[in-house]
Amino acid sequence: MGVMDLTQDDNVSKRTGNKLAGRVAYVTGGTRGIGASICRSLASQGAIIAAGYTGNEKAAGEFRDTFTATYDTSVSVHKGNLGEPADCRRTIDEVIEMHGRLDILVNNAGITCDKTVLKMMDDDWFSVLNVNLSGVFFLSQAALRHMAERGSGRIVNVSSVIGEMGNIGQANYAASKSGLFGLTKTLAREAASLLARSGKLTDPDGIGLTINTITPGFVSTEMLEHIPEKVMQKILSQIPLGRLGKPEEVARVVHFLAADASSYITGQVWGVNGGMDM
Repeated sequence: MGVMDLTQDDNVSKRTGNKLAGRVAYVTGGTRGIGASICRSLASQGAIIAAGYTGNEKAAGEFRDTFTATYDTSVSVHKGNLGEPADCRRTIDEVIEMHGRLDILVNNAGITCDKTVLKMMDDDWFSVLNVNLSGVFFLSQAALRHMAERGSGRIVNVSSVIGEMGNIGQANYAASKSGLFGLTKTLAREAASLLARSGKLTDPDGIGLTINTITPGFVSTEMLEHIPEKVMQKILSQIPLGRLGKPEEVARVVHFLAADASSYITGQVWGVNGGMDM
């Protein structure tokens, strides 16, 4: 089975294989929306899931119990404020301590605080940058130390088509998501350099240490439920494929990049946006 076969099975509502058995995946914002779909996709191939969340402990507990029963794999949930560097490091340490290793980090969590530039307050700017960009840096920094020491790993960052195109009222969000492009490419180069210095880069049996980013377009999740019908129709008119994306379509690409067989892909930006930016 090739790497694309691994990610094109839509039947991820149950355990379907073992290609990621024993691998530990930490997905921030993993208990709902796109993050939950990513967890389902990875768990369907036997990955051990650590899902990050920020507030709703009851929902996180229900997520953990449902996943454990459905996929017959170990599942943990980790509460943290990704706008705080110490919390980012703590959650990474927590996952490693609980599961003994960390193989896949998916930086999926993000927030919005939409205002036009002239109305945006200092806190509106910094709160979004702190979570969406700085949080990814501190999580990746902590994970990279562990992965480089072990000689393998995957980091997949979830950016946005807004980071490529910009959007009225989202200067803070666009800047944070665009910043992930440069961060991804730099992390990818440094990861390869770390493995080269330790003699692990040319390991013929190794799966490598890669860092990539995906850029979802407008995806059908609860984040879009508040959008008025007229605004939604305008959004749809800008999408060549004429529809919203599905969370599982984003998850499929994350899974592809996280797979062992994707070891020759690093420092890349993958669009999943229905053709909005091309």
